[in-house]
Amino acid sequence: MNTINEIQDEIIEEFSMMDDWMDRYELLVDYGKGLKGFPEEQRTKQNLIDGCQSQVWFTAELKDGRVVYQADSDAILVKGIVSLLLRVLNNQPAKDIANADLYFIKEIGLQEHLSPTRSNGLAAMLHQMKLYALALSAKS
Repeated sequence: MNTINEIQDEIIEEFSMMDDWMDRYELLVDYGKGLKGFPEEQRTKQNLIDGCQSQVWFTAELKDGRVVYQADSDAILVKGIVSLLLRVLNNQPAKDIANADLYFIKEIGLQEHLSPTRSNGLAAMLHQMKLYALALSAKS
């Protein structure tokens, strides 16, 4: 199992192969298409992320000391962002998630190429993922 930083470095490498941001957006959309089905019964107001322009749902549970997230969005680009966050943080120890410095977002230029509302949504998603990790680690 790769660490959070090893996965971030892989993502940075993948994005660095493309100079054009349209190609990078396409890559994000492709990542989003690979997002596994999110259970319909989990699409509740309780699982919605506040602060996102589009609808984004997240759930989290602790399995064998690691946080397992499920997520989805109704917007294709946001689905791609969600899939990146899942790739980095899913199945990681709660403590590692809570303390993670997600430098890949800045390194690939994601934040500066998002609209302000999408940028706020990204921050809201990260905040919620870290809150889930803290809550689950406190429970265990």
